Amino acid sequence: MAKLVSKTYGDALFAVALEENRMDEFFEAVKVVAEILRTNDEFGKLMNHPKIMKEDKVKIVEDTFSGRIPKEIVGVMTILVTKGRAEEMLSVFDYFIDLVKEEKKIGIASVTTAVRLSDKQKAKVEQKLLDTTKYETFEMNYSVDASLIGGMVIRIGDRVVDSSIKTKLYELSRELRNVQV
Repeated sequence: MAKLVSKTYGDALFAVALEENRMDEFFEAVKVVAEILRTNDEFGKLMNHPKIMKEDKVKIVEDTFSGRIPKEIVGVMTILVTKGRAEEMLSVFDYFIDLVKEEKKIGIASVTTAVRLSDKQKAKVEQKLLDTTKYETFEMNYSVDASLIGGMVIRIGDRVVDSSIKTKLYELSRELRNVQV
């Protein structure tokens, strides 16, 4: 159900941003609100507290955000609070951010390697991704996992390219187990 809520409200906000040609404005505002929601536990507790009336929660949202971010985004927030879905705010905004990034051809890549990559190696990886995908820019996230032994694992959305030695050894051992002697 949470995914449906995110999609419904995220798609609606995206449609308004597109229709009114305010994509960048909405994108920047939503990123700020999402960061506030992610880092401010007190706000989340307040919005989800069962003893605080919905009307009071709406007033808190309006007092906090009105005049600082587009009224359409405040509107989405107040609708979510009114419908008892305040806990979905972050997922709605994350979904919207993903839609905008896709529209702007900004890819998000997670690259895991066995050892830390140099800046030159990182630039090569990013360039290879730009050359082989539809994206025009990338947000690159690098991590190290020594258990890979060598090679790398690249994730872009739900696609995974695994060229790690660990995976190759696993596949080889599986094949060897199936060999009839």
